[in-house]
Amino acid sequence: MKRVLKGTVVSDKMDKTVVVKVDRVKTHPIYHKKYKASTKFMAHDESGVSKIGDEVEIAETRPMSKNKRWEVVEDKGSKK
Repeated sequence: MKRVLKGTVVSDKMDKTVVVKVDRVKTHPIYHKKYKASTKFMAHDESGVSKIGDEVEIAETRPMSKNKRWEVVEDKGSKK
């Protein structure tokens, strides 16, 4: 089963590739305080319609390059 994550496009300067920032909430192991952590993934965007600020869903796929192991499944448009 492929993992599917939701995130925001932070860069679309490459050809057929976007950088997606995925936020999550973690809990500190000792102090039990919740804090936000984020990770950036490079994702394949065949159509090239995703722009900066768009909410997208990305899914795991085979390695397409050195850093690109995700693909854009659905573009939900801008957050505005």
